[in-house]
Amino acid sequence: MNKDRYVFPAIFDYADDGITVTFPDLPGAITCGDTDNEALSMSKECLALHLYGMERDDEEIPKPTSARNVASEENQVVVLIEVWMPPFRNEMANKAVKKTLTIPKWLDDLAAEQNVNYSHILQDALKTHLGVSDRRKSPR
Repeated sequence: MNKDRYVFPAIFDYADDGITVTFPDLPGAITCGDTDNEALSMSKECLALHLYGMERDDEEIPKPTSARNVASEENQVVVLIEVWMPPFRNEMANKAVKKTLTIPKWLDDLAAEQNVNYSHILQDALKTHLGVSDRRKSPR
């Protein structure tokens, strides 16, 4: 079951060229930043995106390790990162994706004369065809 709020420990690894952030419980969730604020912001986005991908792939999300049980080295700090998923899920569901389409040249010429916005026309036609409204979330 997906949760709305997740808190995972992250390791902020300080080096001369910036801060690398990893999540011990989530292999592959890695980001970085030049400052503490940037690393914190990037870590929240990284965590939300990684968890969103796991949710979409129906992968089991592991129980977070307690921060006090995360081993760190001298140049590292353990930071708890919290993400609130509902607005992130909504943003991802409404994210625009680029599609390529083919239409006859005469139709393209006529549409150009009328200053047709292809994106709006296609969105409206798809919504009508599928019987959905503007605020519908992703079908998954």
